Amino acid sequence: MFSYEEIKTIRKQFPILKKNNIIYFDNAATTQKPFKVINAITKYYCNFNSNVNRSFHFLGKISTNYLELSRNNIQSFINAKSREEIIFTSGTTESINLIAYGLYQFIKKSDEIIISHSEHHSNIIPWQVLSQKKKANLKFIPVNSEGELNLRIFNKIITKKTKVISISHVTNTFGIINPIKQLIKTAHKYKSLVLIDGSQAISHITIDVQNLDCDFYVFSSHKMYGPTGIGILYGKKQVLDKFPPYQCGGGIIEKVTLKKTIFSGLPFKLEAGTPNLAGIIGTNKALNFLGNYSIRKINTYETKLLKYALKILSNIKAIKIYYKNSQLTKILSFNIENIHSFDLGQLLNNYGIAVRTGKHCAQPIMDYLKINGTIRISFAIYNTIEEIDIFYNYLIKCLSCFYPR
Repeated sequence: MFSYEEIKTIRKQFPILKKNNIIYFDNAATTQKPFKVINAITKYYCNFNSNVNRSFHFLGKISTNYLELSRNNIQSFINAKSREEIIFTSGTTESINLIAYGLYQFIKKSDEIIISHSEHHSNIIPWQVLSQKKKANLKFIPVNSEGELNLRIFNKIITKKTKVISISHVTNTFGIINPIKQLIKTAHKYKSLVLIDGSQAISHITIDVQNLDCDFYVFSSHKMYGPTGIGILYGKKQVLDKFPPYQCGGGIIEKVTLKKTIFSGLPFKLEAGTPNLAGIIGTNKALNFLGNYSIRKINTYETKLLKYALKILSNIKAIKIYYKNSQLTKILSFNIENIHSFDLGQLLNNYGIAVRTGKHCAQPIMDYLKINGTIRISFAIYNTIEEIDIFYNYLIKCLSCFYPR
């Protein structure tokens, strides 16, 4: 567990927390960035800006070395078997789209794809498009009364025709930790591939892709204290080897003539064009930042924050906290009776408190629950008990506008 002094030291590493009088509880959307990440990006542009894998002058070699160092460190961070299994993309959204594109040739009419009711739109729409184009069947795992995946239904709908299962590790709406290892084990009995969306898990739960045995694991740098515009796609080499290039252009070829092209192997055949090298370098520094602390220790601290928030918010009679009895991590979603989440969020914003309101890019689960959205608060390593107290006091003050005495 972090001490009070340790958290104070951590907070000092984030310039936005020093310059703005704000309580930032929207970390599930994006985390703030430490000086280490910001300075690394500035240093790159000031000192060794150059293209990679093409320029053989000293700047090009430095840039290329930084790119591959980042790839190696990501491999180690998630315990991938090979560095060739780490593909840089623009974010989780592109990673999922890349995988859907790569699987296009393997999906046939009447094949099945399974996702859940509680997925982010980025993990719904690509599978809708793929299933429509290939006339495949898109199936859904519903949730039970606690918001957890209904495994009884899952075991009924998976068949030998199921080719792909795509599930979030942690739901972005309610913070529920899905039993992905169990799902993966069952899926592989049916020889189905499994994609795990790790966006909400990557900086909160220790990830070991070999232990999980998932076929794909995807996440975004900006949700783990890194820059925007960078995503990481992990895929088993034997699967990615069968993928065609997602985009065509420079950096993915061995030889080009006017009649044909011979493509490079992994990882380069899936990384066409000039990469966001500054973002990749920033991502490496974000890994270094996380490496200064144990993910397990971070999770323990954030769980302490979550439990405290659950306890104090439960004092509000008109509150509806979603799935507080489930296994949650760093996300708490709630509504107040007869108050729209947007209205309450706007009032909190007036006091310098940043929360998320609405449907959180997950309209199907909101429709399933017959609600217009929720207020979502989500924690990171730099949040404190004191901030939760301030949030609670202002929340009570906001409620007095709706429930005057």
